[in-house]
Amino acid sequence: MAGAENGTGIRQRNVPSDERADKLQVSRVVLPTAEGIKRDKELDKHTEYEFGGPWGVLAIMTGFPILMYYLWICLVFYDGKLVHPTSVDDIKPFLWRMWEHVRVDASPNLYAWKVYTGLIVYQLFLAWVVPGYMQEGLPVPSLNYRTLVYKCNAIGCIYITMITAAALHYYNIFRLTALIDNFGHLMTVAMIYGFGVSFFMYFITVATGNQIRMSGNFIYDVFMGACLNPRIGPVDLKMWLEVRIPWVIVFFMSVSGACKQYEQFGYVTPNMAFMVLATWLYLNACGKGEECIPQTWDMFHEKWGFLVIFWNFAGVPFSYIYSVVYMASHDPEKYRFSTPTYVALYATLLTAYYIWDTSMSQKSRFKMQTQGITTYRKTFPQLPWGTLKNPTYIQTAHGNRLLTDGWWRYSRKPNYVADWTMSLTWGLVQGTCSAIPYFYSVFFIVVLIHRCSRDFERCALKYGKDWDKYCSIVKYKFIPGIY
Repeated sequence: MAGAENGTGIRQRNVPSDERADKLQVSRVVLPTAEGIKRDKELDKHTEYEFGGPWGVLAIMTGFPILMYYLWICLVFYDGKLVHPTSVDDIKPFLWRMWEHVRVDASPNLYAWKVYTGLIVYQLFLAWVVPGYMQEGLPVPSLNYRTLVYKCNAIGCIYITMITAAALHYYNIFRLTALIDNFGHLMTVAMIYGFGVSFFMYFITVATGNQIRMSGNFIYDVFMGACLNPRIGPVDLKMWLEVRIPWVIVFFMSVSGACKQYEQFGYVTPNMAFMVLATWLYLNACGKGEECIPQTWDMFHEKWGFLVIFWNFAGVPFSYIYSVVYMASHDPEKYRFSTPTYVALYATLLTAYYIWDTSMSQKSRFKMQTQGITTYRKTFPQLPWGTLKNPTYIQTAHGNRLLTDGWWRYSRKPNYVADWTMSLTWGLVQGTCSAIPYFYSVFFIVVLIHRCSRDFERCALKYGKDWDKYCSIVKYKFIPGIY
């Protein structure tokens, strides 16, 4: 991407005259200082193993799919109870019982292949052809601080998908109720795609010589990834998979559960309606704020490996909505609440969503302001306090700025706190019927704590004394006044 330096350390991207200003948000690329470049080079090398190294990632790659099967089996076939062998002699029969459930009710049948493959093809097609907002990302150190342009059209693609699904359901071409009934079959196909794409991307990246930040250990590099910015035409695959597959499935699984309840009982419970609302809020937020994704660490630093690929193909859509699976297969009387309880549950969700949405918006738009971007998309809903005017910040020796205003003056990760609170409500919606729907929130807090430790270590290396100053101003990692 050609550019010219204007003498202030800011490189202006040269834009062809036929590019419309309302289609491409032109930014000033703020280059780091010489010290910043040196530290970026250190961060862009493989220096140590994460996740327990090769043996740790191998355990994750084999153990997590098994755990997904086990929790689903317990939820559907054992009334949400965590089952186990009753004796030493029962271990082998127990394993055979588990296998039989997988073989019969989670086989990769033709229906699952058609539905899951059809979704992938349709989402890729829409991502390619639907007009979108062109957003420039952050400078990528491994690309010599070149910025990439991202086509942000998820919001249009999401609602086209909803209209398509509604029409197919109405005319009995594709019944949405069948999704929840084929949960196990779809989950297996999703896992196959997760493994297949992960290994395929590793081999093709190495074969074309585009690998980056490699450890030299095969299984570890498959897990962490070899490529940084894989693309097919105008579609950035990493950003596409982050939104278009996992959260679309999560939403439609909730809708499927609601449709099944309506067909069985003639009504939809407030609990299932809650999950439809909660998953719609998340899906819509990912679409309406898609232009903020290129400003994240995930896009400009994290590689596209099994860790991200499997999780988005299979992990998110088939382990986050156990409450929907439980409610769709059990009598509503088991999880009926009082009216004040429903009010408290919905209020908690909406409050947490507001904090999550606006905190993410504040940080992303602050980064855009740093790049000289001052006009933003007006997708629905634009919430109050989503953009900070004249925010306070720390100017670092690296060249970047650290936000110390808005929600970010109270916590270093306010978005994580709100995000986790929403995940907790996804378990609370079925009360104490089963512990399994709480897997999402328990797993999520472990992931967030691990991710924060990674982020904070890198920030300390990247910003040095400026990070210490930032921590003295924003004292709390998560919950203000507590931790």
